[in-house]
Amino acid sequence: MSLAYEILSPVFRILPEVPKPPRKPSFRERILWTGLVLVAYFLLGQIPLYGIPRQTGQGIPALVFLQVVLASRRGTLMELGIGPIVTAGIVWELLVGSRIVNIDLTTKEGRTIFAGVQKILAIAFAALEAIAYIVGGVYGTLSSYAATLVFIQLFIVSIIVLLMDELLQKGWGLGSAISLFIAAGVAQQIFWELFAPVGPLQDGLYYGVLPSIIYGLTYYVSTGNSTLLQHSILRPTGYPDLLGLFSMIAFLLLLTYLETTRITIPVASARFGGMRTRIPLKFMYVSNIPVILVGALYADLMLFTQVLWPRFNPNNTNPYLSIIARYNVTDRGLVPLPGSLVYYLTPPRTVWSIQRDPIHVLIYASLFILLSVLFALAWVLTSGMDPEAQAEQLVKAQLQIPGFRRSTKVIAAILRKYVWALSVLSGILVGIIAVFSDILGALGGGIGILLMVGILVQYYNIIASERVMEMYPALARLMGE
Repeated sequence: MSLAYEILSPVFRILPEVPKPPRKPSFRERILWTGLVLVAYFLLGQIPLYGIPRQTGQGIPALVFLQVVLASRRGTLMELGIGPIVTAGIVWELLVGSRIVNIDLTTKEGRTIFAGVQKILAIAFAALEAIAYIVGGVYGTLSSYAATLVFIQLFIVSIIVLLMDELLQKGWGLGSAISLFIAAGVAQQIFWELFAPVGPLQDGLYYGVLPSIIYGLTYYVSTGNSTLLQHSILRPTGYPDLLGLFSMIAFLLLLTYLETTRITIPVASARFGGMRTRIPLKFMYVSNIPVILVGALYADLMLFTQVLWPRFNPNNTNPYLSIIARYNVTDRGLVPLPGSLVYYLTPPRTVWSIQRDPIHVLIYASLFILLSVLFALAWVLTSGMDPEAQAEQLVKAQLQIPGFRRSTKVIAAILRKYVWALSVLSGILVGIIAVFSDILGALGGGIGILLMVGILVQYYNIIASERVMEMYPALARLMGE
């Protein structure tokens, strides 16, 4: 570990970095910095890439869930979004969690190496994804000069996004830029699906739910034909409908309840004369992390297959590549064809999908839930949420479970009964909710709703904690803030 630290330290020093604040900023200052980062994200998502033909901005449209998970915007400076950061996190955490790379995260050197290597990987993936977009023909055929310009823009903005995330996480703002961008993107998508006045579309209705209902109701009153009104409630075309609106509201309420549900474990403090209290464990122990990781994995696979398919298998004639990806070119972009892996990784968007292709729904649901559980367990192992790490923290805080001696092994054995069960259960739950909300066509998408609720609850807790600490400075000093 020491040798690796000595070798990598010079590299870490030349990486772009945001310094820690010399003093802890006030709550208003942190809100201001968070707001500025959010404004910067919206601005970057509105500025088109310079050097690409205007009509190619929609050349290969990203799937909805790809844009949600990666907080990306097609044809803009935020084309890559948070993709490089999330991808680097997936790869690095899997390597560390599987013990392929052995790092002791309980030491300062280990944590420094973990964070530094993850930043290097994020920068490398930014360059790799930018090259993949350009070489894959997302922007059409570009000259060497234009391709270089596009690469520089995508790469530099990815570094800026990385630094904005570091800015918030080092204490200048609240939460993380990754969470902030995802929540903002989902909220923006829900607003658009609810109110968009685009249309009429091929089914005779508008894109937004409310304009479609108003138009369908008006048409029914004037003609007596209720077809459009019925379709605004449940649209066979997959566009947003009233069922999706009600589904979104129901899942928002359910997820908010689950996110705030706790299982408490009684503990006693040796420092304060055996005073008893309770440690809360979240029922959704891993929150929305499995969904982020599974969604990012699917998004990366979709991204690279959509970029590489036109070059290496445009006619779906290669039997080996067709196992991974087969597409049909339509007016709405590339549509995955049955029989390929990407088809079964594409979320079903309507209840009609169960009737049209139940095998697709079954395979998609099974894979998504299974990967959610696996990523939940991997995240617990690599993030310090496993029973052993939690037991060490309790022992260091001079806490023990009443009736048992204060031993790391004893406490870990007791926590193991709760932690692993909660990890598996929460992984299954978030997977099921993501799948069913997609099938019901919930506004914002199943993954989007899961992410937004978890992030908003997280920000609510952060803001409430910050307000308490600011109102009671003595409590902040006691807690080491």
